[in-house]
Amino acid sequence: MKKSKFYLFTVLTLALALVLSACGTGDKKESASKGSSSAEQVLNMIEPTEIPTGDPTLATDSASFIVIGQTMEGLYTLNDKDLPVPAIADGKPEVSKDGTVYTFKLRKDAKWANGEPVTANDFVFSWRRAVDPNTGAQYAYMFADVVKNASAIMEGKAKPEDLGVKAIDDNTLEVTLEQPVPYLDSLLAFGTFVPLNEKFVKEKGDKFGTNSDNMLANGPFKLAKWDGTGLTWKYEKNDKYYDKDAVKLKEINVQVSKTPNTAVNLYNTGKVDRTGALSAEYAKQYANNKDAVKMVESSSWYLKFNQLRNGKETPLANVNIRKGLAMAFDKKAYTETVLSNGSFPSNGLVPKGVAKDPSGETDFRDESGDLSTYDPKQAKEYWEKGLKELGVKSLELELLSDDTENAKKTSEFFQDQLQKNLPGLKLKLTNVPFKIRLQKQDQQDYDIQMAGWGADYLDAMTYLDLFVTNGGNNKAGYSNKKYDQLINDAKVKYANDPEKRWEVLLEAEKILIQDDAAIAPIYQRGHLTLTQPYVKNFEEHLFGPDYTMKNTYIEK
Repeated sequence: MKKSKFYLFTVLTLALALVLSACGTGDKKESASKGSSSAEQVLNMIEPTEIPTGDPTLATDSASFIVIGQTMEGLYTLNDKDLPVPAIADGKPEVSKDGTVYTFKLRKDAKWANGEPVTANDFVFSWRRAVDPNTGAQYAYMFADVVKNASAIMEGKAKPEDLGVKAIDDNTLEVTLEQPVPYLDSLLAFGTFVPLNEKFVKEKGDKFGTNSDNMLANGPFKLAKWDGTGLTWKYEKNDKYYDKDAVKLKEINVQVSKTPNTAVNLYNTGKVDRTGALSAEYAKQYANNKDAVKMVESSSWYLKFNQLRNGKETPLANVNIRKGLAMAFDKKAYTETVLSNGSFPSNGLVPKGVAKDPSGETDFRDESGDLSTYDPKQAKEYWEKGLKELGVKSLELELLSDDTENAKKTSEFFQDQLQKNLPGLKLKLTNVPFKIRLQKQDQQDYDIQMAGWGADYLDAMTYLDLFVTNGGNNKAGYSNKKYDQLINDAKVKYANDPEKRWEVLLEAEKILIQDDAAIAPIYQRGHLTLTQPYVKNFEEHLFGPDYTMKNTYIEK
C-alpha cells in the first residue's frame, strides 16, 4: 500500500507501463495540455493498473488506495513531507495519562459530497465494519492489538459494537487503545481508517464501491466515469470539501494502458501531462531529461513462496528448497538491466527510510543487515538437499506475476536465473491481469509470486506483521510460533519500551528471512516519470497512497 503502501501492497505491478491513448482528445483537454493563457486546471495522466475496488474497507492494493487518497480523508492526512497532519480531526486530540484513550474533536465544516456532515458516527460505523468478520476485510489486522477489542471481534469472541471507538456526539470521537501505539497518527492517515457514510453504504449494499456511482467522497476530489472494470476514469473537484479553496485542479483524466511505448510519444507531443513509471528502456533513455522526476519508494519487492495450495503442502514447505530459490538470482543484474529506474537490490524485507532506532540515528535496514544474498553455489547446495528430502530429482513450479510487458520481462529473467542455477527446476510462467493476480493470491492458488509491499505507516511493523500465522496478508501458509510471539511482544509487551521493541523486530526479520526464507527479498523500488514543468506540487509519498493531488496545479 504501501505504500502499499500494498505502495500491498501487495501491489504488484512491475508495471512500468505507461500509456494514455484517449486523454488528449476533446477541445477542453487539448487546450489544457498544449498550454493556454488561462492555464486551465485540467491534468491528463496515466496509471499502469486497473482499480480493483472503490471500497476503502476492502481495498488491499496501491491502485485502490491511490483512489482513496484523492477522494477520502480520515482523522489525519499526509503533508508534502510525509508527516501526518489533522484532516477531519480539528487539531490534536486529548490523550489520557496512560496513552490509551484519545478524544478527537471533528471539523464542523467537513461534509460528504452529497452535502451531509461528516460525523463521529461515520468513523464508528466504518471501523466496526472493518473488524467485523462478516465483512472479510483483509486490512482488519491493522486494528488488531491497536484499537481495544479489535482482535477479540475478529476472532469471533466479541461483537463489533465492543470495538473501542465511540461517538460522544456528532463532533467528538473517543478512541480507546489496547496499549499505547507510537505510530498512531500515521496509522490513522491510512485509507482503511477513513469514515463511511452509514446511510449511503447500507443503501448501496453489495454495490458499494463497485463503480463511481456507488461511491461517496469527503475529500478533495470525487471519482467519476469509472464503470468498475474499465481502463478510464476521472477525478472532479469536490465542491463540498471543507478546504475546496486550496484545490486548484478541477478535473483529472486517467487512463490505463499496459503497452510501454505510446505514453512517451503522447508526452513529447504535448498530449500527456504526466507519464506513469517508465519502463527500463525509457528510464535509461530519459534518465537525464529535464522533465525526469525520480523517486525512491518505500516499496519492498520479493518472491513469495506459497507453502500450502489447495489444502496440501507444496514443495515450498521445505525450507531448503526455499533457501535455494532465495539465493539463486542476481539482484544487481535484475535492477540494472531489467528495471534501470533507480531501484536497488535489497537483502531484507524492511526497506531503507521507513524506520530508525530509538535514538533516531540508525536505519532499520542498515542495522538488520544483509539477510539474503545472491550465492549460486550455496543455492545449489540447499536446493539439492531439499530435493533429496522430498525424494525427487526435479521440480516443476509456477511463477505468478502481472501481464504488463515489464512484468513479463521480469518473469523471464527469473525463469532464466533460477533454472540455470538450480538443476532439475522447471519454472512455468503465469502472467495475468492485476485483478486476477490478486484473486489467485487471496485463494493461495500459486507456487511462487512476484510480490511487493509499501509502507502503510512509518514503522517496521507495517512489513513484519504481514507474515504472522493466518494473517490477512500472509496468503502463503507460512507459520512460525516464535516469529508470532516476537511480533505480539513488539505490539503489546514492549509497546512502551522502544529499545526492547526495536530488538525484537530485528530478531523477527532475521527469523523470517535468514532462518526460514519465507520470502526472498529482491529490491527496493524506485521509479522515474516524465512530468511537464507546468505541473506543480504533485506530491508523492513514502507510505499510504502513492501520491496525492490536493495541492497540485497547472502553471503556464
